[in-house]
Amino acid sequence: MKTFKVNPAVRTENITYAVRDIVVLANEVAKTGKEMLYLNIGDPNQYDFEPPRHLVEATYKAMLENNNGYSPSSGIKSAVEAIEREAEKKGIQNVHDVFVTTGASEAIDICLTALVNDGENVLTPSPGYPLYTAIASKLQMMENPYYLDESNGWQPNIDDIKSKVNEKTKAIILINPNNPTGSNCSYDTLKEIVDFAMENELVIFSDEIYDKLLFDGKKHISIASINKNAPVITFGGLSKNYMVPGFRIGWGIISGDKAMLSDYIEAINKILRSRLCANHPEQYGIQPSLEEDQSNLEEAMVKLHRRRDMTYEMLNAIDGISCVKPEGSFYAFPKLEIKNNDEHFVKELIKETGVVVVPGTGFGQVPGTKHFRIVFLPQDEILEKAYKNIASFYEKYVNEFE
Repeated sequence: MKTFKVNPAVRTENITYAVRDIVVLANEVAKTGKEMLYLNIGDPNQYDFEPPRHLVEATYKAMLENNNGYSPSSGIKSAVEAIEREAEKKGIQNVHDVFVTTGASEAIDICLTALVNDGENVLTPSPGYPLYTAIASKLQMMENPYYLDESNGWQPNIDDIKSKVNEKTKAIILINPNNPTGSNCSYDTLKEIVDFAMENELVIFSDEIYDKLLFDGKKHISIASINKNAPVITFGGLSKNYMVPGFRIGWGIISGDKAMLSDYIEAINKILRSRLCANHPEQYGIQPSLEEDQSNLEEAMVKLHRRRDMTYEMLNAIDGISCVKPEGSFYAFPKLEIKNNDEHFVKELIKETGVVVVPGTGFGQVPGTKHFRIVFLPQDEILEKAYKNIASFYEKYVNEFE
């Protein structure tokens, strides 16, 4: 029988996902019997967070009523209308389309696929979520990262954005609040971005999946609310705010000048129709999540606020590690003062202490800087133990490897 080797597509060569890639090493260390402290995956359900009861009950009721077949491609009526009302509350005007997807990830993938041709590019934040670079590789887009300014609370660096745009640039991506830094964009920053996008004929992709997870009384501003004519796709979902990442329910809201967007909207809907629909029963949880009792979210924020403070204080107490105070989400992105790269630091940390974090290289960062991402979802006692382990390990690491 003839044998041959199946060669994968070139487009997969640069696809990496540091958040899960680091688990391969963690699993090997766990086999040795070492106690593992996982601070690497932003899944609230792995810790002491649960979704609101009415979300789960609405989904269960939909399943019992046999809403288990296909839904409309853009989502069920009650979900789409609730998302439209949510957009109005966020100050978004000129909404022309709303669609429900298999997580916000699918919405982002579909919208990039409908927009970008081979060899074109989009401006992506660095640090930023690695999904965007994975999709870019799949679509054979050219990478075009812009940097966030650590010295300015991780706000997007407007000068860097302006220096990166070229004739092949189709869009700019904003993650706000940001994963992995926890930053929350100011009005002035957003205004500069939307003005720049309009001047350069760019679509704005605004990933707002953490928009309700804000600290210290901070407010979230949707960039689409700043200019009703700007072509913006606002992404959201149930995963983070309502603690159901496994439901895989997200959405996109298309707003702006309709004449500018009409052909693009149809291209997006072609893809939506071809993939049939998002998970059907789970869509029945959208309306009650957005519009009914929010006490579950309020309770979650009490815990997250306390754990954010612990993270900020304990990490900054370590000589050689500094951390900008997160204003939103449940991530922190501490900076390391080391000579080796952050990937080496993280691997040695896992092997020595069992504390699992993710190297900053997996999210992008200003060349020459070193960071790691921490998820501060775990219970207080786990975080305290992990941060004490990091502190003792850092001193040992500098003496042994630097």
